[in-house]
Amino acid sequence: MLGLASATTSRVHVETFAVGPLGCNCSLVADLEAKRAIVIDPGGSYDQIHARLQALGVAVDAIVHTHTHFDHVGSTAELQRATGAAASIHEADRALYELLPVQAEVFRMRAPVAADMDGRLVDGLAIRAGGLEIGVLHTPGHTPGSCSFVLRSDGKTHLFAGDTLFRGSVGRTDLWGGDAGAIIESIRSKLLTMPDDTHVVTGHGASTTIADERARNPFLRGSVRITS
Repeated sequence: MLGLASATTSRVHVETFAVGPLGCNCSLVADLEAKRAIVIDPGGSYDQIHARLQALGVAVDAIVHTHTHFDHVGSTAELQRATGAAASIHEADRALYELLPVQAEVFRMRAPVAADMDGRLVDGLAIRAGGLEIGVLHTPGHTPGSCSFVLRSDGKTHLFAGDTLFRGSVGRTDLWGGDAGAIIESIRSKLLTMPDDTHVVTGHGASTTIADERARNPFLRGSVRITS
């Protein structure tokens, strides 16, 4: 399991740590001055997530998900009950979320308790907590409703890519609703357009940068920076 990785710039704090049986990367994005936070992909290990929120002294304003595979939503219901925060997905992943018991059975895991999920994540939406905001990008391919989240703070860009983009790889597309063509198009048209030094938090495993993936990712051979 990966250890905690964090970065703090003035009032904005970002930290990521692996949770749950499949090591999903859960991220906390917090405005330390306002004491408000957004939780991204609470995939399990509720006690660990709760402890970190307590240590930071922040309340949760929003719980958002890059997609609804069971390993990315494992602690959502418990976190929602404890904080009263809205939990959000892209509506295109609603059917997948309703199949949580089937998903878990395939991987011989226990199905998470279902949370009250709204479907408000759409391309271009801004999710706010205190003085910070993260932008929503709809990046289908791994699942129909896969989303990535963008935080810009003090000249630094953080991209929370879920299982769309990995260090040296891309998300699998052989599960429910996966589309190999769509995931490559999502990465090329929406993620590779970001600054080279964008810090990419992946859904599992090590982080990376946009420059490294453009240059070295074998699934993205021939990809160039797209400018408008």
